[in-house]
Amino acid sequence: MTEPDVEIIAQARRGDPLAWEKLVGRHSRRIYNLCYRFVGKLDQAEDLTQEAFIKIFRNLGNYSPESGNFVTWIVSVTRNLLIDHYRQSKSERMTVSIDQPLDADEDFTLLDTLPAGRPSPQAEVEQKEQAALLHRALKQLSPDLREAVILRDLEELTYEEIAVVLKIPDGTVKSRINRGRVELAKCIQRMRLQFGGSMA
Repeated sequence: MTEPDVEIIAQARRGDPLAWEKLVGRHSRRIYNLCYRFVGKLDQAEDLTQEAFIKIFRNLGNYSPESGNFVTWIVSVTRNLLIDHYRQSKSERMTVSIDQPLDADEDFTLLDTLPAGRPSPQAEVEQKEQAALLHRALKQLSPDLREAVILRDLEELTYEEIAVVLKIPDGTVKSRINRGRVELAKCIQRMRLQFGGSMA
């Protein structure tokens, strides 16, 4: 049986380095994926993931199980870090063109949300194209809509958890997700027409 986060957190607070390693190992993929989906660059996502875990470690004493799920808390900590990063890099990101090519391996992390198993070569190519298309489309959304869609549809947080992370009412969460999905669908449709149904 998997050891609950609460028990591991208690051990980590007592100074057990193995407990901290367990927490990092258990949640690093989620935090890395979240960072990558916001910044879209592998090296930045890795750096931000490290920064997020440093921040989580330093604030571990502030986490209370009574206040909510540990995953919700670490996503909230990471989201605050991403907001700071967004503000610092806003001018740089404004110059990024939709036509800028993706790094060779940038789309692999998004594929983590797809079913496991060994796909056929054709299916694998299609999955990569879908992931690349989604990645580009997400970058076109406003930050508010993008983070709501990512947290709900890619990170699979509940509406209530997203409300906690974003510090907004449930109704606003649902509104942003709905608007984000509509905008995302429009972006994907435009890109499919632009690229003739392929990202190649």
